[in-house]
Amino acid sequence: MTMASNNVVDLWSRVGGDGKFRKVIPERIREARRAVGINQREFADILGVTPQSVSQWEQGAKSPDGANLFQIANILKQPVSYFTTDRPTVFGGSSVAFYRAFGAKTKKRNEQCDSWKEWLVQATAFLCNAVKLPDPIVLDWGPSSGNGAYRSEEIEAAARECRRAWGLGDGPIANVVALMESKGIIFARSHFGAEDVNAFSYWNGARPFVFLSAESGSCARQRFDAAHELGHLVLHRGVSTDELEDARTLKRIEAEANRFAGAFLLPEETYPHEVFTTRLEGFVELKRRWKVSVQAQIYRCHDLSIFTDDQVLNLRKSISKNRWLKKEPLDDLMQLENPTLLKKAVELVTSSGAMSAEDILNNIRLSKECIASIYGIPTSIFGNHDEGEAATLK
Repeated sequence: MTMASNNVVDLWSRVGGDGKFRKVIPERIREARRAVGINQREFADILGVTPQSVSQWEQGAKSPDGANLFQIANILKQPVSYFTTDRPTVFGGSSVAFYRAFGAKTKKRNEQCDSWKEWLVQATAFLCNAVKLPDPIVLDWGPSSGNGAYRSEEIEAAARECRRAWGLGDGPIANVVALMESKGIIFARSHFGAEDVNAFSYWNGARPFVFLSAESGSCARQRFDAAHELGHLVLHRGVSTDELEDARTLKRIEAEANRFAGAFLLPEETYPHEVFTTRLEGFVELKRRWKVSVQAQIYRCHDLSIFTDDQVLNLRKSISKNRWLKKEPLDDLMQLENPTLLKKAVELVTSSGAMSAEDILNNIRLSKECIASIYGIPTSIFGNHDEGEAATLK
């Protein structure tokens, strides 16, 4: 093993016998560690080293020796080549991600999602070298007030204008995810393991992204989640990290995104004319048509002053009594709307010969499982190809 002058480990690549030296990238260790949801102390305990050593590796002050590097790759379930490859060029800088909670209790979860969001960007940028994805068509809305808060009518107008810009009428949307993908919004649905994450969205340069959780949620719930994230992309493009970390501001921003989602899925021009009863069974039939949960419909009726506060309270009590809080009628019959844009792009470039599955592995450098999860493809597409370059110590 030879130590480089800038305190990184040099590794000898066996692939091609080209004699290239591979340098450990500190940020890659931190990114992969966070992706599996462990902190530095937990990682150090697994490795059998001190937390200070892990901190120094991730800051670039020192580098892991060869034995530790291979152990790191094994524990974090990434190929060695991932840790020795610079981050690729992407679309630009990343915006804040719209997680629904911040603070000490959710720090680990948010950091885990941060890693996955960067991986989605990198995987998408790589595909853009060979295929043209739809250009983003997302409104950039802003409040009239100087404090950043929207009035209800402004949110309704934003949702209405979004429908107009996308050529929609005022009826039910057949497939929310497919619609948003057709407008250049990149989706991934992944088992990224973070608890209490339904969805989150963010920008990288001029490209919008949405991550949906594969761990939970009915079709109706995840359609609302997608529309909620669209609300963030439209309404909150300029929001800062400091604003999101303020509990009161975050609560307002989340309420605004919820209002947008309701307005986008259930337009005030048409939906109220179909509400004829306060009986839950009536909302089940409307759910079949609009693909929006009974609970979300009730909140929408409250937003539009169709029902009084007492009527809404009674409906919510009935939902609880019927045990519909977690599972409603029709949930088992409505299929999830899975993202397909990236999957189709991969199928296009591999079937056309523009690139092979091995090219994807060797360029993105993530594990087969991570790449397959992000693209929504089976791992079998990669066959027995190794993930990137195998490396041994010189």
